Amino acid sequence: MATKEFIVAIELGSSKVTGIAGQKNLDGSINVLAVVKEESSSFIRRGVAYNIDKTALCIANIVKKLTNQLKTEITKVYVGVGGQSIRSVRNVISKDLPADTKVTEQMVIDLMDANDAIKYSDQEKLSHVIQEYKVDSQYQIDPVGIQCSHLEGNFLNILQRYTFYKNLNKCFENAGVNVAEMFIAPIALADSVLTETEKRSGCALVDIGAETTTVCVYNKNILRHLAVIPLGSRNITKDIASLQIEEGDAEKMKIKYGCAYTDNADIDNNLVYPIDKDRVVDSRKFIEIVEGRLEEIIENVWNQIPSDYYEKLLLGGIILTGGGSNIKNIEKAFCNYTHLDKIRVAKFVNYTVKSNNADINAKNGMMNTLLGLLIKGDQNCAGVEIDPTNLFDTNNASSLNGPVVLGQRAETGKKSGTVPTEAEKRKAEEEAQRRREEEERRREEEQREQKRLAEEEKKRKDEERKRNSPINKGMRWLKKVVKEMTTDE
Repeated sequence: MATKEFIVAIELGSSKVTGIAGQKNLDGSINVLAVVKEESSSFIRRGVAYNIDKTALCIANIVKKLTNQLKTEITKVYVGVGGQSIRSVRNVISKDLPADTKVTEQMVIDLMDANDAIKYSDQEKLSHVIQEYKVDSQYQIDPVGIQCSHLEGNFLNILQRYTFYKNLNKCFENAGVNVAEMFIAPIALADSVLTETEKRSGCALVDIGAETTTVCVYNKNILRHLAVIPLGSRNITKDIASLQIEEGDAEKMKIKYGCAYTDNADIDNNLVYPIDKDRVVDSRKFIEIVEGRLEEIIENVWNQIPSDYYEKLLLGGIILTGGGSNIKNIEKAFCNYTHLDKIRVAKFVNYTVKSNNADINAKNGMMNTLLGLLIKGDQNCAGVEIDPTNLFDTNNASSLNGPVVLGQRAETGKKSGTVPTEAEKRKAEEEAQRRREEEERRREEEQREQKRLAEEEKKRKDEERKRNSPINKGMRWLKKVVKEMTTDE
């Protein structure tokens, strides 16, 4: 049968796990072929898989549902890495050079290798972002060819707790689902919703999810800071639920009546909101509950933005996205606290997306990360088509039924925010060990060769010294004289 071409991406969220399949068109637009989701609040907390078995089963079900809808085998998927404990750490690697040394490409590679060699206790280094290079006292994006006596590499290392990273890999391995590539989810989101102008002039992307809020700060098209705050829109729901109502009903009240900012003059002290058929809550009290928790989230977001960015380096303002950005007057609440006039809500990605799915067409920011992962993908994830009428065709067996090696993929150019899987890291370590052993053997061979040449040189010099000694010279002169006398006679 003919083979289709499509890309599959999976996002592990605190409230749901979502899978998407889509095709990229030549004009850059995307056709969404299928979207499936499953509830995940019982085994994923704050974007992290805590129950490996349940998460693996959920992933397998997502892939199975997509396979059934597409009627095509899925050979691999793209995955977003996000959630609790992801953070960025700055690191500087410096190197002193002789005066007027010209910087070479190898010097830059050595700085990157030195940064990669840095280990963090109980943390997995997911990726790094080059900030800039300091050449003597000047900052440069590309230092190669510049003369200097001091070279510094400034890096932003993105970390996650090793346990969370390992659990994520284990979930896909147990599900028997091959990973095409892992991306840092906040970076994939930023690449899909931020404009080039915003990234260049400086901005903060704030993704308000169910249980976490992610902050990414950009300036001069470079990621400068990344942090995940363990607070989200579900915290507002729980605060409303403290009025002794079911969390589901509290969520409905938040969506219907919730407002991030209400002017005091606009509050009607006689207005009440119904909790159930027998109870009501004063609008002022409800407003105080919602605004109080939102102010805490905004305060934590603002604390994550470096103070020197407040006025001069955030010309692009703050861009809000995620489900929590749908609360009424959210822009006004951020504006009042941060005193920044430029606040934008990114309801959708900066790409043309064609879909019949209601969740995507709602354009409420809740699908932006998943679409960002889909946009990042560039490998065909489709296998052979499945013939539903032939139940005994072994060629139609899903990829879930056979052993799959995690992390195997075609070599492609590394994209921004790419995270190697555990299998890839093991392979890289084995390759590095092989290169070290080969280098050691090469050095030993060179040393043996140098020793042999040294011995031959010593032997040659000994023979030459012996040949040029006074006794040998006298003997040669005497032989020459005798030979000449003999010839004359």
